[in-house]
Amino acid sequence: MLSKDVFSFLKNLQKNNNRDWFHEHKATFKVIETGVKQFYNQLFEQLNTVDSIDSFKVFRIYRDVRFSKNKLPYKTHFGGSFHRTKPELRGGYYLHIAPNNESFIATGFWDPNKEDLFRIRKELEMDSKELRELMEVNEFKSVWGALQGDELKTAPRGFDKLDPNIDLIRKKQFIFTKKYSDKEVLSNGFENEVIKSFKVIRTYFDYMSSVLTTNLNGESTL
Repeated sequence: MLSKDVFSFLKNLQKNNNRDWFHEHKATFKVIETGVKQFYNQLFEQLNTVDSIDSFKVFRIYRDVRFSKNKLPYKTHFGGSFHRTKPELRGGYYLHIAPNNESFIATGFWDPNKEDLFRIRKELEMDSKELRELMEVNEFKSVWGALQGDELKTAPRGFDKLDPNIDLIRKKQFIFTKKYSDKEVLSNGFENEVIKSFKVIRTYFDYMSSVLTTNLNGESTL
């Protein structure tokens, strides 16, 4: 269970996002960070009982401002990702912890490499029925809602803009998200609720893993 101090600290950081304030409160931050990392580790262990996760990472709170217009030095959230065992299992899980009811979980394919993106698009060009059907299952839709992600304004090169599956083909990301209130995040059952939601995404991951480990003839590429 996460401590309410997590949100208290992050709210204060939002108001005092500077190095002097952070240095003065760094001891408090380290205690909170330790508790957050323990929560992510528990989630990793739980997730490994329902999937095969080879690693997870809790991202640093320090922002890389070198190429950003936003020069604030610290993130005002915690984030961590969980990586499925590759190459046979594709997709990943993410947990974002932020105050003011801005926490969420996310799953899917945030930044697929060009080879994977092309393979997904070719599959959808050929037949999108299986993907569309699994996304319309009541349990899946009630938990995850609609497919999200950045997309092109028109067809990618080599694809027909009049293709009946162009709504999916032009996507550059294939992700799902689910938001949580501060009260939900701090509740006793939050960890189990996250695992329950992640379990529902498995039909989508199974589909995508099958696509990304075979060629268009259905032959394994592993």
